[in-house]
Amino acid sequence: MKLQDGSGERSSIWIFGYGSLVWKPDFKYKRSKIGYIKGYKRRFWHGDDFYRGDKEKPGRVVTLVEDDEVGVAYEVADSHVEESLQYLNMRETVMGGYVTEMVEFIPREKGQAKLLALVYIATSDNPIYLGPAPATEIAAQIAMCRGNVGHNMEYLVRLAEFMRLYCPEVEDDHLFSIEAAALALVFTPYLIFSFDI
Repeated sequence: MKLQDGSGERSSIWIFGYGSLVWKPDFKYKRSKIGYIKGYKRRFWHGDDFYRGDKEKPGRVVTLVEDDEVGVAYEVADSHVEESLQYLNMRETVMGGYVTEMVEFIPREKGQAKLLALVYIATSDNPIYLGPAPATEIAAQIAMCRGNVGHNMEYLVRLAEFMRLYCPEVEDDHLFSIEAAALALVFTPYLIFSFDI
């Protein structure tokens, strides 16, 4: 699969990441651009019973629902397209239940052309789609879940860290309220314990 990149060249594919792909793409790419896509927003509404949770306690990871969203687009060179898509299809589609869509990506940097990017989105049709819940409930679930690649808290904290570092102008109340609630849950026992000594 090859896509135009705005300059008319057809030698690569752009892949848009908005969850763990922003801090851990795990595939070879030529370059990356921070920017956003219109029509979607990130929400912790998807279950993960492999990477960040298990069958008994699914973790929560992000998907996109309608609104605008910030993330990173990665340009994958022609020589790595097949390998990258095989990896992402296993990770996102087979293991995660996501579907693919083509979206228009708008780079944050002024003067950059819009481009088409492939994005993976979990829909409510997915059997492990968890849907909306209060931030405190999502935080409690994230705080107690661990999967094959690590704790669900790592996913949450690294995503929030990326947004603060690379997109400080973006106010993501959903992400930051879940992070605050989860951190309060995780660190409260330690604080209580340290004061009891």
